[in-house]
Amino acid sequence: MVSMAWPIIFVFPPPASVFVTAMSVISFAGLANAGFSEVRGKHLQYSKFRKNTSNQSDSQKSKQIYLSGRTGMQIAYTPAFLAGLTSLVFFPHNDAIRYLLLSSALTIHFLKRLLEVQFVHKYSGGMALDSAIPISLSYFMFTVTAIYAQHLTIIQGLPEPQIDLKYTGILLFLLGISGNFYHHYLLSRIRSSSSSSPSNSNSNDDKDYKIPRGGMFELVVCPHYLFEIIGFVGFSFISQTLYAFAFMAGSAFYLTGRSYATRRWYLSKFKHFPHNVKALIPYLY
Repeated sequence: MVSMAWPIIFVFPPPASVFVTAMSVISFAGLANAGFSEVRGKHLQYSKFRKNTSNQSDSQKSKQIYLSGRTGMQIAYTPAFLAGLTSLVFFPHNDAIRYLLLSSALTIHFLKRLLEVQFVHKYSGGMALDSAIPISLSYFMFTVTAIYAQHLTIIQGLPEPQIDLKYTGILLFLLGISGNFYHHYLLSRIRSSSSSSPSNSNSNDDKDYKIPRGGMFELVVCPHYLFEIIGFVGFSFISQTLYAFAFMAGSAFYLTGRSYATRRWYLSKFKHFPHNVKALIPYLY
């Protein structure tokens, strides 16, 4: 009795949907596995890891299709943004505040991403098409499934969780999206600067990269990932469905692995990289 009551305090009961149940398992398992792959050195090929083809055969390299960084990121985010916008326009559920908050937050999140792609991010390389497609599919399916799971809580009349986390979720979402944008902005300023010093510049092929400075970059190498995780926690608190929590946990695994790989990359490229700067969590990891 207690084991069944505990989750109901924080989340909606699972809806009667094989699709949502399957996507909860697939999303968590797929993202967690991608995180472990990052740690093992098998990276999704974008950003600084675009050139990492050491574990590919010559035939794989020759078949690889690369897009510009901007085009790749637009492909990654546009379907998810359109899914969120469609839910607001065609399936508004005006009497369901939680549904409206989730759909609005998802739409704003991916609109912000697209605006950053167009006006903030600086690109020194491309993005592999076979990385752009799974990223795009993952974000699209997350948006569609999260909204659909919320829709099911309404039409199936599922009881609200005893503890309402949606307003805490809004605060976490706003914190996450703001912190993520600020540190993306700092990265763009670093990348757009033409000057570099021997202590923080890379003299190898990746000459456009520098050791990030300012904000929480003084403590961790990937504060933008930390705030992205906070934003996904915000989504899960707004939604309070098992699917949203599953995707959030999987995303945290992936970004943890990606941040570990990023710190390892900086250590390999910059001999003066400060070892006290952690990967993701200040002072801890």
